[in-house]
Amino acid sequence: MNADQLQLIIPVAGLAAILFALYLARDVLSRDTGTKEMEDVAGTIFEGAVAFIRRQYTTIGILAVVGTFVIAAVITLFEGEDVADTSVFGLELGWRTGVAFFVGAICSMASGIIGMYISVKANVRTAAAARRSLVEAVQVAMRGGAVSGFLVVALSLLGVWGIFAAFGGFTNPDEAPFLIVGFGFGASFVALFAQLGGGIYTKAADVGSDLVGKVEAGIPEDDPRNAGVIADLVGDNVGDCAGRGADLFESTAAENIGAMILGVAVFAIARDLGWPNPEAWIFFPLVIRAFGLLSTIVAMYFVRGREDENPMNILNRGYWATTILSVIALAFTTNVMMQTADATGQYGIPPWLWFFGAGVVGLATSVAFVYITQYYTAGTFRPVREIAEASRTGPATNIISGTAVGFETTFVTAITIGIALYASHWLGSQANLLTASGDNVGGIFGTAVATMGMLMTTAYILAMDTFGPITDNAGGIAEFSRAEAGAREITDRLDAVGNTTKALTKGYAIASASLAAFLLFSAYIDKVNLIHLRRGEPLLESVNLADVSVFIAALMGAMLVYFFSSLAIRAVGKTAQAIIVEVRRQFREMPGIMDYSQRPDYARVVDITTRAALREMIAPGLVAVATPIIVGLLLGAEAVAGMLMVGTISGVLLATVLNNSGGAWDNAKKYIEAGHLKDSAGNVLGKKTDAHAAAVVGDTVGDPFKDTAGPSLHVLVKLLATITLVLAPLFIR
Repeated sequence: MNADQLQLIIPVAGLAAILFALYLARDVLSRDTGTKEMEDVAGTIFEGAVAFIRRQYTTIGILAVVGTFVIAAVITLFEGEDVADTSVFGLELGWRTGVAFFVGAICSMASGIIGMYISVKANVRTAAAARRSLVEAVQVAMRGGAVSGFLVVALSLLGVWGIFAAFGGFTNPDEAPFLIVGFGFGASFVALFAQLGGGIYTKAADVGSDLVGKVEAGIPEDDPRNAGVIADLVGDNVGDCAGRGADLFESTAAENIGAMILGVAVFAIARDLGWPNPEAWIFFPLVIRAFGLLSTIVAMYFVRGREDENPMNILNRGYWATTILSVIALAFTTNVMMQTADATGQYGIPPWLWFFGAGVVGLATSVAFVYITQYYTAGTFRPVREIAEASRTGPATNIISGTAVGFETTFVTAITIGIALYASHWLGSQANLLTASGDNVGGIFGTAVATMGMLMTTAYILAMDTFGPITDNAGGIAEFSRAEAGAREITDRLDAVGNTTKALTKGYAIASASLAAFLLFSAYIDKVNLIHLRRGEPLLESVNLADVSVFIAALMGAMLVYFFSSLAIRAVGKTAQAIIVEVRRQFREMPGIMDYSQRPDYARVVDITTRAALREMIAPGLVAVATPIIVGLLLGAEAVAGMLMVGTISGVLLATVLNNSGGAWDNAKKYIEAGHLKDSAGNVLGKKTDAHAAAVVGDTVGDPFKDTAGPSLHVLVKLLATITLVLAPLFIR
């Protein structure tokens, strides 16, 4: 098989993933839906989720349409003369970029909607399966999550491949990657608002219902007497499923395009030296992701285990299968596609082996972040137990301990990312890919290969992420419908595991964002230099942080990360206040709620949450989009590069703090609720104790950290790169 034939795997794998997702969806939807009470609760959740998604994506859709015309007009005005091929299918460059933006936005919206729809159909079936078997419940939830994982990654793969082909990728492979960056920007644009809106909704509902229900009224979590519970359960889907689906769609699309842009430099070397299939270096990112999808399909059959087994072990078994199969596929793909005729790398080792090593570094980084996040957020390890112990003395010490754990996580995060970047860059540089001017571009391309290696497991990681809100909803449905104790015990175990899977997905997302940020930063420099080259101007060889404009822009990049997080967290607080007031009113004015003789007004709380979340998402979203544009217009292209570097570093570290501290606080509460915390006399400090109340407060503080601001920062980091990549000509002028 040669490189040209191997490229056919791209559409084949994309379509195979879609068909497999449909098979999984059919399997999940054919399962038992439980009792009448379970079906009623699930129906209410579905109605609320659909109502929110419809209103949210109507708002985002209007913004995307406006963005399409603005981008088309701006690019037409500033960049038309800077690209050799100015017309495809009668569309000038500006309109092609606008169309790519719109297609990326549409695909991203579809990803979010798919993720939400399947999760709200799988939750009641997971609750029903928990009445019979833990293993069956795990499989139903994981298959429901996998539907989202496969469809999101397949849409991203086919979307990038389709827009690349439509814009002349097969005839002008070195031009096309620069023409499709709008696709990544469109995906980032939608993902930011989807993650913000969903995150504000889910955490405001969670905070409001927890504080009034568990702390003030002393009733269990997900108790049907709490008017905020349905809004909370809806929020799990619109935030953790729809938001994360759009987030990882954007990640795979933007990083794929960035890697293809870096492949253009190697394409030029291969073409000049007469290597076979020079375009393979540009197509490589798409092919490697296609094999990742096929590996994940096989790995789904490894998700099996015993009734007495830790559910996390069952999920990890599938993850390891995905990883091992991906390593095999990576070796095959690099060997076939990275043929360099008579060229050899250092020590006589062929270049493809060096790049295979870089890809393995990316996969190893993915594994490292999965286990790092498990260590900091699972109840079986020191950090969560430390927070639980601190809860003995009240909420203040709980919050202090959780904050310390969050800051601690930056150490191992930075070290791991640093090692990954250095190792992949060094391995790539050993391939000796030298340009005519003597530059070795192998190092930068090595980081691109590492990023693509990490993204090979995205479908499985997203399935594990969606597993979390499905099991969380299943627990709520079991509690709400007063299911038997055995079913609730199983859903509680799955919910604790789901918290860990959601946290490790955030760790994976921020790790991929870190590698991708370096990749996309390099792509931005390539885009700027392409324009300089065609104008006969000096190339941008380095970024001088000692230059006052660059330093100011870098300062603005760090500021944006913290200011954006402040707006997102404040939005949760303001929305939660409205929910708290409403739930208190219902308890006060409808006394029959407590003895089940009156039904709470769930619809009113859902409506309040929906309107507030959509209103509050606008300000942080616009700040994130406007800031890099203003900085670029005022301070120039080199200053924007400084903003990208420092903003990325600040965003990665702050997201790590927010994600892991929030996850640790949540599982510290569940650790106490499971009866693992005891006093000096050996008495269990469980629910309705002062230690539990302190843990609930800590969990409440961590909610907007881990599910609103933290995940939104993943998107912000990549949005900074994609928006500057698209609008680079404005900043040069």
